[in-house]
Amino acid sequence: MEEQDKKRLRLLIRYRVVVITLFLGLAIYIDFNKKEFSSSANAVYLFYSIVALIYIISIAYAFLLKFVEDLRLNLYLQLSIDVLLITFLVYFTGSVNSNYSLLYTLVIIYSVIFLGRKGGLIVASASAISYGLLLDLEYYKVIPSIVFDTYDYRVTVGDVFVRILIHIVSFYTIAFLASVFVEQEKKTRHLLEEKVTEFDQLDLLFRSIIESVETGVMTIDLQRRIKTFNRAAVDITGFSFRQIENQKIEDIFPEFRELFLKNDTAEQSKNRAEAAIKTPKGKNINLGCAISTLKDKNEKQIGNILIFQNITEIKLMEENLEKSKRLALIGEMAAGLAHEMRNPLASITGSIELLRQGVNLEETDKRLMQIILRGKNQLDSFVQDFLLLARPIPVTRELVDLSEVLEEVFESMKLSKDWTDTIKIKKIFSDKAKPFANKVQVRQIINNLILNAIQAMPEGGVLSIETALVKLDDKNEYAEIKITDTGCGIADEKLEKIFEPFFTDKEKGTGLGLTIVGRIVEGYGGKIKIESSVNIGTNCTVWLPVKNEENQMR
Repeated sequence: MEEQDKKRLRLLIRYRVVVITLFLGLAIYIDFNKKEFSSSANAVYLFYSIVALIYIISIAYAFLLKFVEDLRLNLYLQLSIDVLLITFLVYFTGSVNSNYSLLYTLVIIYSVIFLGRKGGLIVASASAISYGLLLDLEYYKVIPSIVFDTYDYRVTVGDVFVRILIHIVSFYTIAFLASVFVEQEKKTRHLLEEKVTEFDQLDLLFRSIIESVETGVMTIDLQRRIKTFNRAAVDITGFSFRQIENQKIEDIFPEFRELFLKNDTAEQSKNRAEAAIKTPKGKNINLGCAISTLKDKNEKQIGNILIFQNITEIKLMEENLEKSKRLALIGEMAAGLAHEMRNPLASITGSIELLRQGVNLEETDKRLMQIILRGKNQLDSFVQDFLLLARPIPVTRELVDLSEVLEEVFESMKLSKDWTDTIKIKKIFSDKAKPFANKVQVRQIINNLILNAIQAMPEGGVLSIETALVKLDDKNEYAEIKITDTGCGIADEKLEKIFEPFFTDKEKGTGLGLTIVGRIVEGYGGKIKIESSVNIGTNCTVWLPVKNEENQMR
């Protein structure tokens, strides 16, 4: 506030020079045209001296601001000098007949502006006393009259009294009226400041609320240009507000185009819609959206509000739930099917073995017997896979040494018919990567993944296996198993279905291998991720927990 008053004081000094110079210049012009002072050159010199004095004092006022820190004292000092200067000006220009007494009113007005009503009345009193005292002293010959012309102006006591009375009344009237206007202006300014403060507080509250919610909020004008974008919207979409401000929503989010094609916005606000968008980093996310009409105080539409949430995880949970339902149904079927099939299979196997031992079969009959036995073995393997889907995660767990399990799988895999000597193996094992799980099921996971990798490289390639102890986004530690091949890869449209039961593109596959792997991993609270490119290779990564509450208690 003090700095603002200093600026206003400097402005006052400049305006004082301008106004008084205009008054003096106008008076000199009028007086010289009337040739009232042509009889004496002293009048001209006196006016020039007064103008020069005003400039000098104005410069002094400017320097005074730097040395007198008390602004009220500075103001009263300036006002006192102004009143005294005007009094001398009135005295040298004819006292009773001088028109420069009007300059008192200017001093009174700006004293009210700076010092309020009290300061204005004090300056009005000082002006009235100075003017009245000047006229009285001059009338009673206490001080000499200064007259530069040849005319004899004679005044009576009544003239002096009336002149003084009119000026006193005008001084106090001006002080009072100016104070009324200034106080009204201050009240108006104060009310305006309060309203501005309230508005700023409401705006801050509104922004705080919008920025604090975890739901994306975006406003669009009638031209569909983005006007606001809260913090949650930035976090969800990956776009900063600076990137998309005043951009058309269709240019940034073409996926929202369908939402705005509907004309009934009221219906849109009731029914949630979904849209899949791509972030600047290329990540696909699913959004649950709702559009509402943005109206002004007159209920006129000025745009739209788009509210959205990231439902990618919810969609994933829904997919996993649906998958779990299907697996649960398959598990129930598997339990009954295995029971119904195993007994007949055992009978068929026993009968065929007896026939082979007791009868001399021809070569053709022997081949038929072998076909029957192979069919029986395939059915037995199929039932075994079904049982793995139905079987719950075993209670018996231990810290599994992945290096040991991997070596065992490699030994058995090299004896399988899918193995070729053109496959090169790269191993990077960590002794710290020990998941807390069932060893048999961990071997089942690794066996299925390595078998898929080998089958994807019938003409050879590189099989890489890495294990490591890592910490994921949930701050928990996991044993990471990464199996990479340089085989044929998996097409994108097939990659989404690889964990579905019975989905396979192999001639002899059952389509349950990866389904079993996914079920085991999920049962342990782990994670699995498969990335693949056609004719480049596939990367399978499994994360199994190394700790849980049961393990920590031990």
